Amino acid sequence: MKKIKTALISVSDKKNLKPLLNILKKIKVKIISSGGTYKEIKRLKFKCEEVSKFTNSPEILDGRVKTLHPKIHAGILNQREKKSHLKDLKNHNFENIDLVIVNFYPFENALKKTNNYKKIIENIDVGGPTMVRSAAKNFNDVTVITSTDQYDELIKELKKYKGSTSLNFREKLSRTAFTETAYYDSVISNYFNKQTNTIFPKKKTFQGNLIGQLRYGENPHQIGAIYSTSSGIDLKQIHGKHLSYNNYNDIFSALSVSRSLPKGKGTVIIKHSNPCGVSIKSNHLESYKSALSCDPVSAFGGIVSFNFKVKKNLAMELDKLFFEVIIANGFDNSAVKILKRKKNLRLIDGTNYKSEEFLKFVSFNQNIIVQSEDTNSFSNKNFKIVSKRRPSSKQFKDLVFAFNVCRHVKSNAIVLASNETTVGIGSGQPSRLDSCQIAINKLKKFNLKTDKLVAASDAFFPFVDGIEKLVQHGVKAIVQPFGSIRDKEIIKYANETDTVLLFSSTRHFKH
Repeated sequence: MKKIKTALISVSDKKNLKPLLNILKKIKVKIISSGGTYKEIKRLKFKCEEVSKFTNSPEILDGRVKTLHPKIHAGILNQREKKSHLKDLKNHNFENIDLVIVNFYPFENALKKTNNYKKIIENIDVGGPTMVRSAAKNFNDVTVITSTDQYDELIKELKKYKGSTSLNFREKLSRTAFTETAYYDSVISNYFNKQTNTIFPKKKTFQGNLIGQLRYGENPHQIGAIYSTSSGIDLKQIHGKHLSYNNYNDIFSALSVSRSLPKGKGTVIIKHSNPCGVSIKSNHLESYKSALSCDPVSAFGGIVSFNFKVKKNLAMELDKLFFEVIIANGFDNSAVKILKRKKNLRLIDGTNYKSEEFLKFVSFNQNIIVQSEDTNSFSNKNFKIVSKRRPSSKQFKDLVFAFNVCRHVKSNAIVLASNETTVGIGSGQPSRLDSCQIAINKLKKFNLKTDKLVAASDAFFPFVDGIEKLVQHGVKAIVQPFGSIRDKEIIKYANETDTVLLFSSTRHFKH
């Protein structure tokens, strides 16, 4: 046990101080503080000694230097049972500091509030993290608090041990403190890397806030959790049981497709992170029915995402099928009432979710591969008509729609589409020819009637056999990236069969 006799308090977040100050007063702890914290403690009518008086050294440089003083850090860092340390303290007339309560300048919040470079720099805390690191290193003798969330726990500890803290308690807080300083520095490091457009620095740091532990990972024998590089995820769950690892994986897959579709319209059905039906028909009910008709068997037990608000008539249709998750830009009250009848169905309001350009990370044991996200918006400039037959405006729209969906399908990927709706999807095959056959089989299996059928491939056809199979089953127009040594053979076949052929300037594998 270590008795708390002197505490140093320096906090940016000044809420909930009073209960803590009450217990410190009760156990007769001397309090040292500075700046705004000193003023707040005095306003709350508690005794407090200002740091400048304690150190006999004024705050300088507009407050940049307050606690960076030997008397502060010697008081924190000295090992109480080491004779040479005791001698040094005595020679310099320094005293122990047993409790450090610090939270940092809100650098992360400053990034959200302003683009002013000078203001952002001034929100980099130096003294706070330095004191926290000192206290955390010397946890054998010093207690360190880095969050208002820890106040209640500290109060309980002090009451339980009559003004002292246990080693286990101090060690636990030390681990938290080092995590806090590492996170804080990581945010700053990543900010400067972004400012200087340093995408792949020699050493990369990652910061994450725990959103929650998951029931398990992909399988029951695996553990799982979700973190966010911001303070939270912009998704609001309004009904249903907790989300699982696989739920989140599918949700983010669905949202990546949804946010690539025209604003205010679009239905995406996902199963095992693959689209199994997508439609951008303007009528919301027809959009859902069309997406579902692409593969109603695979849709069972999947998740569905809408780029619009779900209303009663759509909710009544959704209620007919089992989905794990429904995502929408809001639900009206009548829709919620209908959908809540299924107690396990998760309803997610994704109104505030934005698909932004971030780096994507995939880990393998101790190795991490990093790349930019595939979020390019397609325009006419992305595509070149290489066949003699030119597409109609309707065909061109369907081709771009199919190609956009295709980049969200696991490679090798083939998407068949008609009237702004997918009608067959082949995914995740080592052979592109097999993906063609799967897409065709889906089309036939569900007896979808189509006219002017189009197809998209996420990468080039290495041989004529793939495009040949599609044309033989009614495909009238095809889009694929260029780059095969047999591109000329593909173009020749398209011309021989009077097929529209577009080449994309970009390839879109998804593994």
